[in-house]
Amino acid sequence: MANHKSALKRIRSNQVKRVVNKYQHKTTRNAIKKLRELTDKKEAETLFPSVASMLDKLAKKNVIHANKASNLKSGLAKHVASL
Repeated sequence: MANHKSALKRIRSNQVKRVVNKYQHKTTRNAIKKLRELTDKKEAETLFPSVASMLDKLAKKNVIHANKASNLKSGLAKHVASL
């Protein structure tokens, strides 16, 4: 167990950040699945920018690696183009 007030505060703040990151990561994964399941090109083209933005935000906050975000965006762009 922590011995200092600052360590206790760090534990509390880490917990809050963990929950927020987990929520945002899960929401992004669900949006990616939704985009991959779409068969309508028009609908996919409107959803793609928001999903790409979500991935960029996760990469910026180091929730996911920047290269992973790039790879996912590239794959999704290919999927949307192939519809």
